[in-house]
Amino acid sequence: MAQTRWLDEQEMAAWRGFLAAGHLVARRLEQQLKDEAGLSHTQYEILVHLSAAPDGALRMADLAERLITSKSGLTYQVAQLEKAGLVGRRSCTSDVRGVFAELTEQGAAVLREAAPGHVAAVREALIDVLDREQLVVLAEALGEVSRRLRGPDRTGE
Repeated sequence: MAQTRWLDEQEMAAWRGFLAAGHLVARRLEQQLKDEAGLSHTQYEILVHLSAAPDGALRMADLAERLITSKSGLTYQVAQLEKAGLVGRRSCTSDVRGVFAELTEQGAAVLREAAPGHVAAVREALIDVLDREQLVVLAEALGEVSRRLRGPDRTGE
């Protein structure tokens, strides 16, 4: 059995800093979106991905992969957005099991309204706290972590 490689002081500081910052940024952004747009962060991200997709639609499986979430969790969030009239669902004509989520005009309007406040909150919570060099290091480091965890057969979004 391999011996455990415990974290040294610097590694532990990096790990704890990552955990604390990740939770605090996520909590701040979740609250901002709830207060200003009535959306969860996941719902906001669904609208963002659909707005960037050709014809404003993505297969649910592709959307789940892009959001790094379970299909069941995505189904719940899309159902909530559908009830609010922000997203619609339709069957895939080429695959009876496939379902598309598509952005409605109302969903696009809500996204346009929510985006400026959300970007301001992202800047306040993370981007403007760091200088350019720190942002480059952060993007490279977290990009590498994402690539490794996604595996060699998947590309990062």
